[in-house]
Amino acid sequence: MDSLIAAAARALAAGDPLGALKRVALRDDAPALALRGIAMARLGDFTRAKELLRRAGRAFGPREAIARARCVVAEAEIALVSRDLSFPGKSLAAARATLAARGDALNAAHAGYLEIRRLLLIGSLDAAERMLDGLDPSPFPPALRVGHELVVAGIAMRRLRTKPARA
Repeated sequence: MDSLIAAAARALAAGDPLGALKRVALRDDAPALALRGIAMARLGDFTRAKELLRRAGRAFGPREAIARARCVVAEAEIALVSRDLSFPGKSLAAARATLAARGDALNAAHAGYLEIRRLLLIGSLDAAERMLDGLDPSPFPPALRVGHELVVAGIAMRRLRTKPARA
């Protein structure tokens, strides 16, 4: 990873999307496109962010399956945030399988969580509950664990199970 990409990634991790964009705005290589897409999503330009992440996913070669899968997961997250429920669940499931097979447990679990949220939003409660039973939230950082509990509560509320919803 070159120094500008690393600096842009650190800026994003620190919550500075504009600082990240300053470092990679004029670059069109795959890592720069991915970082630009994430930065644009954090700034609220979801359309541009999805376009950049798609370009990044295509720009990563076949030997970079993990990077391509991470782009799919990021694009799925943007689709959920923008309430675009037409995002193909099959590509997210394939990305999750790739990440799990390559040892990226955290991102694989996050992809599973996004699949569950999508199923919950489109009203497929049975499928969401089945996936939720098979998902281990232990690798999640605290913020994602809270999201996991909100999904559990959302399913419980829709099923009118008040005890788990209140927990």
